[in-house]
Amino acid sequence: MDSTIKIPEITLKSGAGKIPVLGFGTASDHPFDSETTKTAILQAIEIGYRHFDTAALCNSEQPLGEAVAEAINRGLIKSRHDLFITSKLWCSDAHGHRVLPALKETLENLDMGYVDLYLIHWPVSARPGKVEYPIKAEDFVAMDFESVWAAMEECQRIGLTKSIGVSNFSSTKLQQILAIAKIQPAVNQVELNPCWQQKKLIEFCKEKGILVFAYSCLGSGGTNRVMESQVLKQISEARGKTVAQVSLRWGYEQGIGMVVKSFNKERMKQNIDIFNWSLTSEEVDKISEIPQGRAFLGVDYTSVYGPYKTIQQLWDEQI
Repeated sequence: MDSTIKIPEITLKSGAGKIPVLGFGTASDHPFDSETTKTAILQAIEIGYRHFDTAALCNSEQPLGEAVAEAINRGLIKSRHDLFITSKLWCSDAHGHRVLPALKETLENLDMGYVDLYLIHWPVSARPGKVEYPIKAEDFVAMDFESVWAAMEECQRIGLTKSIGVSNFSSTKLQQILAIAKIQPAVNQVELNPCWQQKKLIEFCKEKGILVFAYSCLGSGGTNRVMESQVLKQISEARGKTVAQVSLRWGYEQGIGMVVKSFNKERMKQNIDIFNWSLTSEEVDKISEIPQGRAFLGVDYTSVYGPYKTIQQLWDEQI
């Protein structure tokens, strides 16, 4: 495979610019040291990844910034402008007066003048303080969508981010943002894969001009349902592809973006090699019949004290 494969881009309906349809996730369920993260990002740039996804919570902003600087020095890319960088606002900073300082801190960690996309990580706030996970049950507070979104819009207006969006928002909570937005969300990043296809959410977002971006597109929450799916295994064996490639190709054909996470160089190459073939209509039909269920339930974002006491309230019954 050509190591300089070009990833297709989607033009965002809100904000500026195009977003590479396949992003490289820098977070991990098993946190790596910063040098390992930096090395993986450099390998990803060499292979052809141009979109990198991080977050204040992930402790990967600084190694990402260092990797980008080294990639420029080594001539792997001409400048930071060759890349698309996404980061996220953590719950403890999801207060109107803390959004701008939080983004400035992210930019300081990255050693960059702007990000391409800044997302509200979860639709809930926490008592202002340090960035920590899990959040203590008594520290959750309801998010003031109006003041937080207004601050996000200000970040875009002054050029610290080119686009703004949300993550883990149901269509109901997205509607609350749309009702008060002067600049609408460009992206909603959510768990999405063949075992949790979120068809209604995709349809809602398409109607509103919001791009759905998938995380956990190869599974999450300590489950291997995607990688062990008999339907996906049968298709992958018949096509001479990996299960991951079949899953990612399916996502691409849904018209969504995807963030993939693997620090294994061979799998990085396999995951990017999904653009020169397609699934048959019969294969797509088989995938549509896979039993559905959310893997990442978000229990850690509920609290007996509210604002979301149950996962049904968190997801507005979309589970």
